[in-house]
Amino acid sequence: MKNAKKTIAMLIASFSVLTACQSGGQEGKITVVDDPRSQGGEPAITVETVDPYENMEIHDWLDEETVLVSKENESLNKLSLAELSDSYPRSLYWYHLDTKQYELLVEREKANVGGASLSPDKKHLIYQEYTLGDPSFHVMNLDTKATFDLSGEPIAGAVSAKWADDETIIGAAYSGTAYTAKVTGEITALDRISEEGLFIVSQMNGILYYNTNADPSLRSLDLAKTESDDLGLDNVSGVFPSPDGKQMLVMQHNGSRIGLKLCDTAGKVTAAIAEGTELGGVSWSPDQRLIAYTLKDDSSSGAVNALYVYDLLAGESTRIAVNIAHAATAWSPSADALAYTEWNGEESTASIVHLNYSLQKEE
Repeated sequence: MKNAKKTIAMLIASFSVLTACQSGGQEGKITVVDDPRSQGGEPAITVETVDPYENMEIHDWLDEETVLVSKENESLNKLSLAELSDSYPRSLYWYHLDTKQYELLVEREKANVGGASLSPDKKHLIYQEYTLGDPSFHVMNLDTKATFDLSGEPIAGAVSAKWADDETIIGAAYSGTAYTAKVTGEITALDRISEEGLFIVSQMNGILYYNTNADPSLRSLDLAKTESDDLGLDNVSGVFPSPDGKQMLVMQHNGSRIGLKLCDTAGKVTAAIAEGTELGGVSWSPDQRLIAYTLKDDSSSGAVNALYVYDLLAGESTRIAVNIAHAATAWSPSADALAYTEWNGEESTASIVHLNYSLQKEE
């Protein structure tokens, strides 16, 4: 089971990159989308309740009462590979929080299904199939259930896949190039980005951001132009575009420490969000006021693992859970709830934290 557990842990880790918290000043414009609570004053974030969910991973939210989850599917035969023979295949489900009922979405007889994310408009789905090797990526139309694979010509197969917008997927390909795919099934190799060991491939509003394992400095390429630009950001291990595509979170290594910074589209740092020895679980709230992340940092009392929420309006972080490591996070559409999934080396456990954050009026 050792390799099997490692494979599942890597898939969960693909959603996260562990955190550390050091509040930073804000120097640029912070964009918050349509939040009626964002009218000035001093914010306060408190935890109302925490709901635990055993033996499942929460990947995303369809609406306030429906989450996208993966768990073992005991209606299928156990996996046949010797290292997985104690496990049932993991399948994808809608889980209805109000009725506590599962609704099967995707199952495979001899493979696990997970690593899922919904398109911003909630009409399509990227998911992964895996056993012990590299995962394969697939795209589903949630209305018709029609599915196509991110494989074959002209890319050989997808190494990574993430949403660039409602209808576009971006990632690195085994062919050595970046690629884009439309939800209608057309896949295009981006020959202008043909680098060995592409690591980060992300896109915001027609600008591609990328680096490689050999050169981790972040570059950008306007798809309407031919030349790429060095953004002056070295040792980048993660890029997280904001929902409106006007700013991004960038994770940078500096020796044994990792920092999370808010940048504009040109790579200018406008705020320091967090810093520590491990950093991850990064996600934006839909109104892009709040940023979730996990943190491991060394203090006088020893190493501390925790889940934090950073409020861009206040410029400060609030710790909302402790003893949290190797977690992935996902915000509800209203941003009133945050789901996180932990991997403890044996199984996945999910929780949903219900938050209260209102602006306290100045006296």
